[in-house]
Amino acid sequence: MKDAREEKRGALRCLPYMGVIAVVAEAEKLGFSNGDPDWINLGQGQPEVGEIEGAPERVAQISFEPIDHAYGPVHGTQELRQRVADHYNRLFRRGMMSQYGPDNVAIASGGRLALSRAAFSLAPARVGYQVPDYSAYEDMLAGQMPRIEPVAIHAKEEDGFALPGDRLAVEIKEKNLGAVIISNPCNPTGVVVKGDDLKGWVTASRDNDCVLLSDEFYSHFIYNLDGSVADGPVSAASVIDNVEEDPVLIFDGLTKCFRYPGWRIGWVVGPKKFIECFITAGSALDGGPARVLQRAAVDILEPSRADQETTALRKTFTKKRNLMIDRLKTMGVRFTRESEGTFYLWGCLDGLPAPYNNAEEFFHAALKEKVLTVPGFFFDVNPGKQREVGSKFDQWMRFSFGPPLDAVKAGLDRLEAMLKG
Repeated sequence: MKDAREEKRGALRCLPYMGVIAVVAEAEKLGFSNGDPDWINLGQGQPEVGEIEGAPERVAQISFEPIDHAYGPVHGTQELRQRVADHYNRLFRRGMMSQYGPDNVAIASGGRLALSRAAFSLAPARVGYQVPDYSAYEDMLAGQMPRIEPVAIHAKEEDGFALPGDRLAVEIKEKNLGAVIISNPCNPTGVVVKGDDLKGWVTASRDNDCVLLSDEFYSHFIYNLDGSVADGPVSAASVIDNVEEDPVLIFDGLTKCFRYPGWRIGWVVGPKKFIECFITAGSALDGGPARVLQRAAVDILEPSRADQETTALRKTFTKKRNLMIDRLKTMGVRFTRESEGTFYLWGCLDGLPAPYNNAEEFFHAALKEKVLTVPGFFFDVNPGKQREVGSKFDQWMRFSFGPPLDAVKAGLDRLEAMLKG
């Protein structure tokens, strides 16, 4: 999927679109626009944002106060930072001596900006990243070269694209990594690292003085492999010994798990000394988030409301997950490991007839049916294009069950009709 935006324009350069943005750009050439009822976006990176069964009513109005017209603190308001700290202590730190406080939290205008602040803050070091993983890591890390040296850690298909705790420990030692960035649950594979393996990640980070940047934006999208509704979220916060000493930064926000992506409210939780670096990066990069949305976010994280939202979310998205897995399997899509998290399925097309056994061909054919999907090669993260050209994920596709159930059904119907010719 070539893109002319890679060319230089005067003193400016135009980066190529990545992931969902590239998919949307291609679809727009055929008339796609957000909200067009004729199109179905099974590539979208946001959850449905309307009413779902059992969830609190969607916020319909936000009031401004005079102070909202002024700059806010670069690291976020005290009230929201305290609410986020309480949120983590309540869900993941009950009965533990070490607890998070407001100084362990910084707020940013969205997840990508939170992660970009972290990348900007990295000292010269070798920084590990997982392949496949979130496509935005590619430009995020490349933008900090040559100060940092990105190093690939390849998740293996025989492990279901999971990265076991003991293997991460070996990678950190052998490759002399000063930091590792990784999404858990993983976008695009839907893999969830938990229990002993997650504890192994944190232990490896602590024992090797390696900062773990744990991207947990899908933390509440958790499913049981048997198709039943999971009990609750997963976070490295549950296996950290000491919140000030373990070198772990946790990223999350309202974007996915609370279904308010347009609010652009993200946060990072970690040791105070790391949060201070995050704040100074924010003062250089963006200046801090809007006050009015932070005040509204405090209400979204009120404990009973938050639990009602995330419980309803798991029930609704488990139904969509199960439907999509069953339908795609029937069509001939293969899954090494069925999704345990996110709202994505990572499927292999190698069992489909040509030309549909190639991700780019499948993608363009689906566009003709007015259905968006995301080819797997976008998640072959390769900062600075250091590795050889070509991707081992040319037969892999990310399918999203982020849209409402009726849209997911209709999109699958169109794909099935496409494959039947």
